[in-house]
Amino acid sequence: MTTTPTSNEMNGAESLVHTLLRSRVDTCFANPGTSEMHFVGALDKVPGMHCILGLQENIVTGMADGYYRIARRPACTLLHCGPGLANGMGNLHNARRARAGIVNIVGDQATYHRPFDAPLTADTEGMARTVSHWVRTSTDVTEVGRDAAAAVQAASALSGQIATLILPADASWKRGGAIAAPLAVPAPPPIDPHAVENAARILHSKKNVLILLADQATFAPSQALAWRVARATGATLLASYTNAHMARGRGRLQLERVSYGTDAAIEELSRFEQIILVNAKAPVGFFAYPGKPSTQYASNAQIHVLSRPDQDSVAALQALVDELQAPEVAIPDPGPRPHAVSGAPTQEGLALTLAALMPEDSIVSNESISFGRDLYKFTHAAPAHDWLNLSGGAIGDGLPVATGAAVAAKGRRRVISLQADGSAMYSLQSLWTQARERLPCTTILLNNKKYNILIGEYKNVGAVPGPTAMGMLDLSNPDLNWVKLANGLGIEAAHASSLEQCADLMRQSFKQQSPFLIDLSI
Repeated sequence: MTTTPTSNEMNGAESLVHTLLRSRVDTCFANPGTSEMHFVGALDKVPGMHCILGLQENIVTGMADGYYRIARRPACTLLHCGPGLANGMGNLHNARRARAGIVNIVGDQATYHRPFDAPLTADTEGMARTVSHWVRTSTDVTEVGRDAAAAVQAASALSGQIATLILPADASWKRGGAIAAPLAVPAPPPIDPHAVENAARILHSKKNVLILLADQATFAPSQALAWRVARATGATLLASYTNAHMARGRGRLQLERVSYGTDAAIEELSRFEQIILVNAKAPVGFFAYPGKPSTQYASNAQIHVLSRPDQDSVAALQALVDELQAPEVAIPDPGPRPHAVSGAPTQEGLALTLAALMPEDSIVSNESISFGRDLYKFTHAAPAHDWLNLSGGAIGDGLPVATGAAVAAKGRRRVISLQADGSAMYSLQSLWTQARERLPCTTILLNNKKYNILIGEYKNVGAVPGPTAMGMLDLSNPDLNWVKLANGLGIEAAHASSLEQCADLMRQSFKQQSPFLIDLSI
């Protein structure tokens, strides 16, 4: 029989681990340092926490993002002081944009040591606020458990939030810790009935109406309701470009996204006079360009909010279905599953080959960048799967997100990374964690030996790169040897220069539990 330790027996770190577990946070992605050693020690004393080591903090935070997208509940991270948090901020930015729920545990200097300005002393709270919805420092050992429960409560909101709990070393090692009970997660804000009535009125007007879906609104239950609305009214459905997680494949909508490119997006949105947002924001460009607008919709278009990102899209769309009395309709069939394609790698050919071969219920982590613009639209007829996108624009999240997603799926689902070579180098260490955890991850490394997206951006600003500029965009001289890099991190890998070779390697990889990398020359 297991007994609960008393506060006289427990230090702050132990009360923290106990409270996290009671609050259903049972997975920790970690890159610890000296100030976190008592937390690490508590993991041996308090059973039940699944701990995964990441070799750099941006890997750790990206894995926690991927975990949430599949598990739909938060994991925690363990980061070393302010600089460790800073190292993980790129993927915390992406996670915040993805509305992932994460509990960051950031070790810090002991409270009495801070005035001495030791080398790792930093404005940890200030750093945390740039990527967090909730920030607190636990300075009293008796309050560590209470603060941990509050952090989990904040992270577990329907739309997901980043909660950062800063733990000074003395609050971690002192005795007197107390386990806190889980806190109830507040219900999301209710849907405004006036917003529902207004959306119905707009849809009845039969003007050119776009319903723009994002976040939870692109999951299967919301898709089915949105399709009923669209069929009953003639409205067009689109998804935001940067959706973090989309339900796709057979049995789901063939839901196209707003284009990434400013010119293409402006052209496709120009005909819509009314835009109804369902957990989405009005479309804007990734960047400003000379002589082009920041917004991508027509200047005379009217924007209407049915539901905000922090609200329940199913409740909103169900209310709209009821208001319109929209009948039930079947999701349209995407057509026959394609066959694998042969020849030189192209976007369409790779997408069709992937759709032909991917296992049912796979997870795709898409950081394909410039080569991947068309991979999405040619995979609608694949088996049902989840598609995870780079949501915040900070490259380097594809491999960590894939790794965290595989952990969340408990090794039972194939995870496929469509991974650009340049951004893969930001988070290469993820492969080591995949190997250590024996995760069923297949990385299709899209190797064009350059930052091709930046060459395109050069054109968008009206310039042509010269020799010096091209030196900043080229990834050759020396060439990256991806097979050797993967092997050095414990990953089996092979090179492919044709779609036939790529297909054969996919089939081989999909049969095995361990990770595999396909270095595809494009």
